[in-house]
Amino acid sequence: MAASTAQPKPSTIHALMAGATAGFAVDTILFPLDTIKTRLQSKAGFRASGGFKNIYAGLSSAALGSAPSAAAFFVTYELCKSTLAPLVSPSTTSADASSRLPLVHMASASMAEIMACTVRVPTEVVKQRMQAGIYKSVPQAFSDILKREGPSGFFRGYTMTVFREIPFSCVQFPLYEGMKTRMARWLERPLWSGEASLCGCIAGGIAAAVTTPLDVVKTRIMLSQKSGKAATIWGTFTTIIAEEGPRKLLAGIGPRVTWISIGGSIFLGVYEAVKSALGSTGL
Repeated sequence: MAASTAQPKPSTIHALMAGATAGFAVDTILFPLDTIKTRLQSKAGFRASGGFKNIYAGLSSAALGSAPSAAAFFVTYELCKSTLAPLVSPSTTSADASSRLPLVHMASASMAEIMACTVRVPTEVVKQRMQAGIYKSVPQAFSDILKREGPSGFFRGYTMTVFREIPFSCVQFPLYEGMKTRMARWLERPLWSGEASLCGCIAGGIAAAVTTPLDVVKTRIMLSQKSGKAATIWGTFTTIIAEEGPRKLLAGIGPRVTWISIGGSIFLGVYEAVKSALGSTGL
């Protein structure tokens, strides 16, 4: 008889702690790649934005937001997944239910991103402006954004961030969950965290590549310092096309795919490892 391949459902506290650990780990370890990607996407250009100098600029802001935003993501994701999954199976065959699970993963990841972005975007605005050389410190960035743009300045690019993250997660998480399920069936056992991290690496890299144009638009909006009416998604997109050409929408694709492939491996691998460790303690 084949061993069960089902992954145990994590408790809310386990998802919160594992998500916070995973988010902090990936954002701090791979921060230099994120800085390079941001500077490549900046309208000022890579060299003018700092080149390879001071590549840890903005790390403190990223570290401040990484743990709570990742915790919010995974708590919401696991809650939605456990709530929605039973709704696709009661009156369907196992095969039919399995075919509908990607929709569950897409819906769960989308809701999770909306929650996580409320925490992530303010720290992301500060981080990216420091990466681009606009500000030298978090206090300077905070006071200047508040003075020039008001509290809404910290949420500049929120809609675009959600607009980017939902398609990203709708690609990444169905791929990730699907690869985990198929690998577990092939091995006839639940996956180890290292094996799950490989699935996260592949899924993250694919999702990063196809959503790079959305990331470029998001970066431009966040780097904008115009007071008053914020730059629109469509306006920013058309301006890039008209002034710099379509190729600019792929700016930073190399560092982005590298960063998120490695990041997906660390992020989801650490999440699964910490979740498994917490589950084994009986906490």
